[in-house]
Amino acid sequence: MIQALNSALDVAMARNPDVLVFGEDVGYFGGVFRVTAGLQEKHGLKRCFDAPISEGGIIATAIGMGAYGLRPVPEIQFADYILPAFDQLVSEAARLRYRSNGEFWAPITVRAPYGGGIFGGQTHSQSPEAIFAHITGLKTVIPSTPYDAKGLLLASIEEDDPVIFLEPKRLYNGPFDGRHEQAVKSWADEPAGEVPEGPYTVPLGKAAIVRQGSDATILAYGTMVHVAAAGIEDSGFDVELIDLRSIVPLDIDTIVASVQKTGRCVILHEASRFGGFGGELSALVQERCFYHLEAPIERVAGWDTPYPHAFEWDYFPGPARVRAALDRVMDKVKVSG
Repeated sequence: MIQALNSALDVAMARNPDVLVFGEDVGYFGGVFRVTAGLQEKHGLKRCFDAPISEGGIIATAIGMGAYGLRPVPEIQFADYILPAFDQLVSEAARLRYRSNGEFWAPITVRAPYGGGIFGGQTHSQSPEAIFAHITGLKTVIPSTPYDAKGLLLASIEEDDPVIFLEPKRLYNGPFDGRHEQAVKSWADEPAGEVPEGPYTVPLGKAAIVRQGSDATILAYGTMVHVAAAGIEDSGFDVELIDLRSIVPLDIDTIVASVQKTGRCVILHEASRFGGFGGELSALVQERCFYHLEAPIERVAGWDTPYPHAFEWDYFPGPARVRAALDRVMDKVKVSG
């Protein structure tokens, strides 16, 4: 995924001189995860450059650039660090086009590594997607494969509205190891993914049906798509797996069609359960699929605690918890009459 994201930035910068990349350590060093490696050397100091450790300043600068007509791609080094810039995102970026009656825009794509899996502790591992999904005017994108990462990032950069582009750190370098039951054992034999070198886009707001099924539907995004696939593998059920890819905009039509077909729904995300995006998904499914549901909707998520560094792999929803949720929804039969 690192190579795919780097390719997307390279393609976008080559095609459009208005695309700029900047943030903490993204220039000469190439970013802490090496996503921007080589971009400064290829496109110059004025197109890819370092910024001070000031998240509010980074986003404020990007908003000004966007209003001026550029297409900046600022990086926040970890999604956990984005909160000092939250006022800029909410009060300025998300509202600029509306409050100016279309006179000014904020076509910015804010990249941020997010989620756990690297033993980064409480300040390098959080999953704040639900916070951004709540803000009208922002779009929130979370890829799960290298192919989608490149196509979604290119599509995001072309957007005229601000996009929060969250990159799952556990997927940056392909398969993570099997030191714990919740690591996905089947990844070791799978290729990281074929990604075209040239430009292409994956549309925002269009989910991918990763696996067709008839017994139940699992809704997931980011790393949890692969965790869900591992959980389905040994469940004994014919499960349909949907990768949302973007949570705003949301492909509600694909979700509804799947749940109406299967009659059961499991929602999976890494963030804490309470107030997580799974609650919104559950409400949307219930509103549109109530008479098709054969069992209550299940949510599988992280604990409702501050991020537990010492118990990171217990905190993550893993294949075993996915299988347990499937067992519960398949055991409950709708009472008619």
